[in-house]
Amino acid sequence: MTTAVADVSPGTAFSTPKPFEAHYRLKVDGWPSANITHHLSQEESHWLSDMRFSIAVVSGEERSRFSVADDATRALLYNSRYSLFGIGNDYQLKEEQLTTLDRQTALFDLSRRAGKENCSASAPCDLRFLDHEGEEEHYQYYMESQAPINVPAGEFEALNVIMLNAEKDDRELHLSFHPDWPGLLLSAEYFKDGERETQIALTDFNPSGGDTP
Repeated sequence: MTTAVADVSPGTAFSTPKPFEAHYRLKVDGWPSANITHHLSQEESHWLSDMRFSIAVVSGEERSRFSVADDATRALLYNSRYSLFGIGNDYQLKEEQLTTLDRQTALFDLSRRAGKENCSASAPCDLRFLDHEGEEEHYQYYMESQAPINVPAGEFEALNVIMLNAEKDDRELHLSFHPDWPGLLLSAEYFKDGERETQIALTDFNPSGGDTP
């Protein structure tokens, strides 16, 4: 498989970020379902992405701060916390440690780039980001289609993206983003050995300014 360079055509317009609150239903094999709350907000010249979930005895949250200029996204700060039975760890990546985007910022950035780059199934583009411990993860991606999808929150136009784990070829992510609301995840499915293990679907969307898509 050939890897494409993620070139953007000159004059390509990227969607402008807009604040929102979204709620998702998380389903993981072997666990009860749970809710995820996602806020995207603006603080002066920076943007904040905040995701939180709680499932049985496990809880977690991730927060990223980043800046946006035209087609460029710059990670500034990443914080996360994970807990099992009330015992857990906190993690932080400061700007000087963010040699590439953290995964929250990478998700936002990918939602803006999907469909605007020279990526295909035969020549996917590279995507590298840092996990909560600062370890680099390597994926390849391409936009499979732009078509409406149905989720519990309703029917939405979607950019449907396939992410392939570059180091573990039995694992992939199927992501659907809204084309007009950067960072808004409509659906996500994680597959291992062809079996779906995790599913996330939008259940409620509340724009903070602007109209509901």
